Amino acid sequence: MAGFRAGSPDQESFLDELLGHGLLIASGVPGLFGHGERFDAVLTAVDRLIARTTAVDQAERLRFPPVLARHDLETNNFLASFPHLAGTIFSFDGADADAIELAGRARRHEDWSEFQGITDLVLAPAACYPAYPAIAARGPLPPSGVTLDLGAGWVFRHEPSGDPARLQSFRMWEMVRMAKPDTVTRWRDEWRDRAVAVLRSVGLDAGVDVATDPFFGRAGRMLAANQRQQELKFEVLVQIAGPEPTAVASFNYHQEHFSGAYGIQMASGETAHTACIGFGMERVTLALLRTHGLDTGQWPDAVCDHLWP
Repeated sequence: MAGFRAGSPDQESFLDELLGHGLLIASGVPGLFGHGERFDAVLTAVDRLIARTTAVDQAERLRFPPVLARHDLETNNFLASFPHLAGTIFSFDGADADAIELAGRARRHEDWSEFQGITDLVLAPAACYPAYPAIAARGPLPPSGVTLDLGAGWVFRHEPSGDPARLQSFRMWEMVRMAKPDTVTRWRDEWRDRAVAVLRSVGLDAGVDVATDPFFGRAGRMLAANQRQQELKFEVLVQIAGPEPTAVASFNYHQEHFSGAYGIQMASGETAHTACIGFGMERVTLALLRTHGLDTGQWPDAVCDHLWP
């Protein structure tokens, strides 16, 4: 498979355990899994833990579908930096004879893509993306800016892998802050520390490091170097199945990237700055299972008290 990233022996072994115990359900496609009842019980507990933690912000609650207007993916320049991760939606646009030919090829598992045309929709690569045009449409921000709770949204990134923690379809609990630069950076840094504390409260050995996004190509390497130099992105890392720790949460300062693209301004007329935080729901769940074992009945009482108060 093009772009497939093989898993390490430990990752493959852990995936076999998860599948063998019914925690994950194979789909036949790398990085795409169903969730068994016990996996879903832990993920639901993680969802509620993060909801309790984020409640302190008293943020405005918004929810969006897992698909995004293609126009917005083009507007925010995602395709210039991450064309390899994008998932576009195509649909049949032919005549009756084309439909018959398509169905025949599909039954034989042959290529039927020529009968498909691009639609106005793409799969959302981040849960926060629909928020920027939605807030821009309201007009100037209030003096204090806005804080958004976007919940655990489904996102898609085309990264087929043998690592059970690197999924193609997964959920990210995201929040967004839009305000003046110092307000936004202070909020991001406070949340970076808060995230470490909440993950450690459930027994995860969480640490923070400066990080970069997976930009594409030669120009992408320059963008990544600039991102690291300015410390625009931090990640919370936890050891799951190695060989390196896995990012289970991220904290991104966008500066004027999204606000400039959509015209998000403060009431004073200056361009707002934005930042987002995101918790990988499946990754936190996998980290808990790897750390405490696949039988939640044997987990430490202190961990269970935090997850199931």
